[in-house]
Amino acid sequence: MKREFLIIIEKGKNNLSSYVPDLPGCVATADTEEELIRLMEKGIELHIEDMNRRGYKIPSPTTKSAKIEIAA
Repeated sequence: MKREFLIIIEKGKNNLSSYVPDLPGCVATADTEEELIRLMEKGIELHIEDMNRRGYKIPSPTTKSAKIEIAA
């Protein structure tokens, strides 16, 4: 079964970080967005494998995003 999880990417002073709102504890940091996305893909896979191994229910993705443009 394929699931699509939203990842949040934040730019810090010296790197990028990311987390998955629907999978608490699934986080990564990297120097580039490409590296960060690669790490998050692997991290999500490992996170779900661990949840399965422990007998936890895998949550259905519920987080969505939208962009709002305003004059500022």
